[in-house]
Amino acid sequence: MTETKVRQQYDKLAAIYDQRWNSYVANTLSFLKDWVQISPSTTVLDVACGTGEFERLLLTENPTQRITGVDISEKMLLVAQQKLQAYPHVSFHTASASTLPFENNSFDVVVSANSFHYFDDPNAALIEMKRVLKPDGKVIILDWCKDYLLCRLCDFILKLVDPAYKQCYSQFEFHNLLKSAQFDIERATKFHFGVVWGMMVATATPQP
Repeated sequence: MTETKVRQQYDKLAAIYDQRWNSYVANTLSFLKDWVQISPSTTVLDVACGTGEFERLLLTENPTQRITGVDISEKMLLVAQQKLQAYPHVSFHTASASTLPFENNSFDVVVSANSFHYFDDPNAALIEMKRVLKPDGKVIILDWCKDYLLCRLCDFILKLVDPAYKQCYSQFEFHNLLKSAQFDIERATKFHFGVVWGMMVATATPQP
């Protein structure tokens, strides 16, 4: 399974991940934080949270924000736990995006950044996100966008050389996945930074 390969890969990268991908992580997660506009009272689930950088950004502004992070890499989560041990309202759990260990209607907001291209079953992951969202909640997903030429090239190469990689999507394909999982797209855009990175983000709400 792809998830096993992803776990093994990111367990190996955990100790150096923040340094190796510092610029990319800072750019994408700062954009996401500004896009989401999370209020201090919002309960947040971060799916595939990695080393907890999104949590760190939110907690720097709102130290009492209630945030839960999940990831399949235990070593990435160890980094996150050490980084944010001073914040009692953040917790981390080892879990797959397709099998979230939470009750229905648990969170106001579910976010997932820079990970959708690794999901074994994106539809199952979206259905799980919908399940744990409150009826008036929102899901926000940010990921690579295959509409950009260099992202298409990366997608082609990574499928050949990276056994952990699944695929990235065009904005049209991504929106169709959201609609198939019974989300209504509230807001969406594409953006580009640096030489390589073409990104897309969408905010969606569960259909009644």
